[in-house]
Amino acid sequence: MISIKRRQRGSPVTMHTISPQVHPSSQDEDYNLKETGPQLGERWPNAGAYGGRGWMSGSERFTSTYDLVEQISYLYVRVVKAKDLPSSTLTSSCDPYVEVKLGNYKGRTKHIEKKTNPEWNQVYAFSKDRIQSSVLEVIVKDKEMVGRDDYIGRVVFDLNEVPTRVPPDSPLAPQWYRLEDRRAAGKVRGDIMLAVWMGTQADEAFSEAWHSDAATVYGEGVFNVRSKVYVSPKLWYLRVNVIEAQDVIPSDRNRLPEVSVKAQMGSQVLKTKICPTRTTTPLWNEDLVFVVAEPFEEQLTITVEDRMHPSRDEVLGKIILPLTLFEKRLDHRPVHSRWFNLEKFGFGMLEADRRNEHKFSSRIHLRICLEGGYHVLDESTLYTSDQRPTARQLWKQPVGILEVGILGAQGLLPMKMKDGRGSTDAYCVAKYGQKWVRTRTILHTFSPKWNEQYTWEVYDPCTVITLGVFDNCHLGGGEKEKVTGGTAARDSRIGKVRIRLSTLEAHRIYTHSYPLLVLHPHGVKKMGELQLAVRFTTLSLANMVYIYGQPLLPKIHYIRPFTVNQVENLRYQAMNIVAVRLSRAEPPLRKEVVEYMLDVDSHMWSMRRSKANFFRIMSLFSGIITMWQWFGQVCHWKNPITSVLVHILFLILIWYPELILPTLFLYMFLIGLWNYRFRPRHPAHMDTKLSWAEAVHPDELDEEFDTFPTSRSHDVVRMRYDRLRSVAGRIQTVVGDIATQGERFQSLLSWRDTRATSLFIMFSFCAAVVLYATPPRVVALVTGLYYLRHPKFRSKLPSVPSNFFKRLPARTDSML
Repeated sequence: MISIKRRQRGSPVTMHTISPQVHPSSQDEDYNLKETGPQLGERWPNAGAYGGRGWMSGSERFTSTYDLVEQISYLYVRVVKAKDLPSSTLTSSCDPYVEVKLGNYKGRTKHIEKKTNPEWNQVYAFSKDRIQSSVLEVIVKDKEMVGRDDYIGRVVFDLNEVPTRVPPDSPLAPQWYRLEDRRAAGKVRGDIMLAVWMGTQADEAFSEAWHSDAATVYGEGVFNVRSKVYVSPKLWYLRVNVIEAQDVIPSDRNRLPEVSVKAQMGSQVLKTKICPTRTTTPLWNEDLVFVVAEPFEEQLTITVEDRMHPSRDEVLGKIILPLTLFEKRLDHRPVHSRWFNLEKFGFGMLEADRRNEHKFSSRIHLRICLEGGYHVLDESTLYTSDQRPTARQLWKQPVGILEVGILGAQGLLPMKMKDGRGSTDAYCVAKYGQKWVRTRTILHTFSPKWNEQYTWEVYDPCTVITLGVFDNCHLGGGEKEKVTGGTAARDSRIGKVRIRLSTLEAHRIYTHSYPLLVLHPHGVKKMGELQLAVRFTTLSLANMVYIYGQPLLPKIHYIRPFTVNQVENLRYQAMNIVAVRLSRAEPPLRKEVVEYMLDVDSHMWSMRRSKANFFRIMSLFSGIITMWQWFGQVCHWKNPITSVLVHILFLILIWYPELILPTLFLYMFLIGLWNYRFRPRHPAHMDTKLSWAEAVHPDELDEEFDTFPTSRSHDVVRMRYDRLRSVAGRIQTVVGDIATQGERFQSLLSWRDTRATSLFIMFSFCAAVVLYATPPRVVALVTGLYYLRHPKFRSKLPSVPSNFFKRLPARTDSML
């Protein structure tokens, strides 16, 4: 196996936490976004072609220039192969491996059994900032099963003579070196092919190298913690239209069956309703929609069942269909339906004896297709990063480039204990569109430096990129990695950052330190800060403006929409599929990481979120309420000068009504210009006040972190249920009041109250006559002066129209 081990660790770091007992107002500064001044690298024209992160669009080539990260120098050592190695005198064979030694760091290749001409082709990278020696040693050893490994030979390099390579220079060719003995007294048998050079993270070897600060060993295993790029599986909606069946015969021929159809795709199971009429030729015409991923591994199972008892169904027929049989549809055009023969195996038959199976003569009529015109939602609609349809033929050209430099983190908290000390092995994950990236894991530090840059194509600026920081708990030496209760260790969440691209100015580099905030059962806690450099580049301003007038989702979402319940269920299935597929990669992007990035629990009930949404609504109405209060003060002449000016403006608009709309738009234009000086200068970040995370009650947090179904005691659940009933009662009252006002408005002409309706239609007739004979200008003048009248002419009693409206009947009389 290959390993890189650091011999010495830094001094222990004490743990710093934010106590939930301290009022958050004193911690406001810690939760703010901070401007940073990193020493970003210069633009390297073709660096993307070497780093494997460039991309093509049309006839032009766009490459990542690595100018959004700090340029870090690395010593690269490529161990290619060896030849003519001597065999051991004891075993008459050779199991060679190579050890790369630089100061306190060691890199070791896997050993190759019984081969004197082995090949490794491994690359090691040592950060120049951590080099503590002027000599590099490449040692070839022979692995022994018992005892000490035999020393074969070595090659020594003086770091002052190592060449420097800067992209786009051609890769440095490896050379053969003759091995020398331990004391450099002479040459020994055997040669090794090596390449040693100084480079940067723009080098093509960076992504495949084993980094000295990003790998560790425990026992016999090595965890690969290098940076990786993942691609989400291509997701399709599978629409199964169950039309009808024929010759469905139950086992008891003296009764007519109650037939339904069950469709299963992997772990997804959907059923049609029971046919309303008992018949052997049932009819449903229902749609069942599943989420499937390419490559198609599961098969569609269709089962026709007879409801024998509320707790028991009898299988009348079954068929298994591969997904390769079905047509891929790009729009809403009809798809041809097909009849499929159902089979039913005889009772008591062995699985291996299928040649004697009982053939069933019933058939089922299905219309099945793979929907390519939809965008399969696998993330929250509030933070979506991609809105393209599944079928690549329907994609449009990108409108921009998103470049993100993941610089590092500061002030991370200890996430686990190693050797009696707090430790954190942090890595960062970024997700935008179908592309996921994962930085290398930096070991044993609370201020990791990644300095990795990635590029995405942007097809819609109104999308969000999500970045999360996690602790790698699958490395050796940690108490946290022990398996307890049959549950494996999970990578811990350190925090998450979201950036909406439409809030970024084009061609500007944003360098900020984002607070990493996580809500724990004891309150909100700052876990550290994530330092990013972000640049959004537009390719065509015309295309960018055109995008703003287009629907968010592909047009088939509006022609044949899904219900709200369908969208939520399909999104949940899509998230599960993505999490499973990415967890099968090597190295895996673990399920808990994918779920956290996709907000898998965003639909769960939370008193805190409910309060936050309520106050968000109140803040929206605050402007209207403020204007209404100001208008009330004008009407009551609290400030006579303001009231007189409003009267003058009102009279001008009445006298020249053609100025009303131009004045309104001019007013909005002037407000927009005035607000330009107060525009946000920084991207948005997690707001603890907006999230209502600062003053949340501990029991509400405990409820939010409770499992589903609940795992709390009956007394706690009863208390929470009563609290929920209280809150729901207030919501019920407000909704009922709104419904009552609407029903009163409907009852004006419904003759439920004949006297009220008679009075209203008589008033309507008189008003029609008066308004027909009176100029509109006079009507507006009288109405405006009536509402602006002096308080001396006002009564404290409600007005006649208000009294009349409140006396109208509503449907509350008919409610139980």
